[in-house]
Amino acid sequence: MAILERNDTGAVATLTMNAPDRLNALSDEMLAALQSEFDSLCDDSAIRAVILRGKGKAFCAGHDLKQMTAGRQAEDGGKAYFQGLFARCTQMMLSIRSLPQPVIAQVHGIATAAGCQLVATCDLAVAAEGTRFGVNGVNIGLFCSTPMVALSRNISRKRAFEMLTTGDFISAETAAELGLINRVVPEMLLEHETVSLADQLAAKLGSAVKIGKQAFYKQLEMPLEQAYDYTGDVMAQNMLHRDTEEGISAFIEKRPPNWHQ
Repeated sequence: MAILERNDTGAVATLTMNAPDRLNALSDEMLAALQSEFDSLCDDSAIRAVILRGKGKAFCAGHDLKQMTAGRQAEDGGKAYFQGLFARCTQMMLSIRSLPQPVIAQVHGIATAAGCQLVATCDLAVAAEGTRFGVNGVNIGLFCSTPMVALSRNISRKRAFEMLTTGDFISAETAAELGLINRVVPEMLLEHETVSLADQLAAKLGSAVKIGKQAFYKQLEMPLEQAYDYTGDVMAQNMLHRDTEEGISAFIEKRPPNWHQ
């Protein structure tokens, strides 16, 4: 049985982490499977939205601690393995950011440590009522330093630091209030609401969403004036696209657009 399952419905690809006995931990195998799928999706123009979810009772419990412990058996005490592991995890997270398609985390159960990082890295997130989020590595002596990068770019510094240093969990409702996720829904409606959001995104012009996603993250790192200069140029280039011209003409003429993409 595949550790990561992919199912395409129309223009939406659903990736299901399939290691429920390990709470869908980001093992070496899971990281490799996710990286492979994201690499494939990067060039798949037929897919315009991606859903990431987990099978079983949890979304993702973070890194595989048993596998990490086994890495200590190397002559260097695991140093090279640990450095490689966190580098591979970082590359996978960055791949989500660089995908042309929006990625929606469909979250249930728990999302802890690198699993919480995964939620924070996705462009959007829908969570079931009762879901808990935490960066709780500090409770076992391992500060969640890499999850901190994504978390601190989603919520305020003080709340992020509190989560990181106390190891406390927060509810789905609190996660929504802090901006870690977009919405909370009853568990029985989780799949429906996530798919509805994905379908809404997939109905948009793919090239425009690709341009917008790239520009969104780039401008966040810029000073205000530079951000306006950059996004002004992005919009000017966007206006020159054939499908953008068609979309504007269709709006003016009150008809559906005839897009090529």
